[in-house]
Amino acid sequence: MDEFRRKLLIAIGAVLPLAMTAGAGLLRAGNAVAAVWNKTGFEAKVAAEAMKSIGATGAQTSKDIILTAPDIAENGAQVPVTVTSKIPNTQSISIVVDKNPFPLNSTFDFAGGAEGYVSTKLKMGQTSNVIAVVKADGKFFTAIKEVKVTIGGCGG
Repeated sequence: MDEFRRKLLIAIGAVLPLAMTAGAGLLRAGNAVAAVWNKTGFEAKVAAEAMKSIGATGAQTSKDIILTAPDIAENGAQVPVTVTSKIPNTQSISIVVDKNPFPLNSTFDFAGGAEGYVSTKLKMGQTSNVIAVVKADGKFFTAIKEVKVTIGGCGG
């Protein structure tokens, strides 16, 4: 009986601080809400539509965006890509794969003062341009790199 009592007191001692924190209103589920999903962008079938959905139709190329991707991807299911924005006040980085069935691959939003850096793996069905789109101070900038795919990753 003493062992059961000891385990019960340990469990209560572990849960009590969490319950007190939640009761005081310091833990809120609303703080972890995700950003609004760009449904039209992620459902777009053409790169131009995807670019329009994020507001980047008149984006200009910039040397301050470093887009790193392999010249040849042996497996299109896992193409490593990194994007670094040296543009001040970077607000978001989006990645568009021109010839994918759904070209808008991802969008990352940054809080004020955050470093504009993203590292991810893409799926590519075929050889295509990978376009990094950076939004900074309400303006859009791009960098483009062609990646040759030997084995498709989007069902190919």
